[in-house]
Amino acid sequence: MRKAFREILEDTPIIASVKNNEGLQKCLETDIQVIFVLYGDICTISDIVKTIKGAGKIAMVHLDLISGISAKEIAIDFIKKNTDADGIITTKSNLIKYAKQLGFYTVLRFFAMDSMAISNIEKQVGAAQPDVIEVLPGIMPKVIKKVNQMSRVPVIAGGLIADKDDVMMALDSGAISVSATSYDVWTM
Repeated sequence: MRKAFREILEDTPIIASVKNNEGLQKCLETDIQVIFVLYGDICTISDIVKTIKGAGKIAMVHLDLISGISAKEIAIDFIKKNTDADGIITTKSNLIKYAKQLGFYTVLRFFAMDSMAISNIEKQVGAAQPDVIEVLPGIMPKVIKKVNQMSRVPVIAGGLIADKDDVMMALDSGAISVSATSYDVWTM
């Protein structure tokens, strides 16, 4: 992972995950440096990213959640040509390598729902080599520790992070950062 991105995550371990324009406006009023964009479509994503970049923040677009974009390399080309996004988030490991070739920061997102999903993380991370991985839900200290032991890729804990105790538990378990949709968490 590029050193600057990792240093930003370490210095400001709260990531704003925004799911609408109201959340976007609120997070722009905070000191948070990294924003995960979890909404939009092919007609609005450029303006959403432009707003984030205009505030001097890092814009990470979740490809899987942008309407009108498919889980194919052409979607990454679209984001590269039509936005100033810094990186992408996806659950599709096959898209990570291509995004890295285009110079994007990459986040590979996993839902740790059962033991099979957790054992699959090591294989997918090894093949895709993302800059960071995000494990959801982020309130599972044992899972965060286990993922850290099996992977040298830094871990972001996301999902169900609701208060300072959740943030501290995730960070104490080895997460480099936490992503949250809660304004209260952004402004702790």
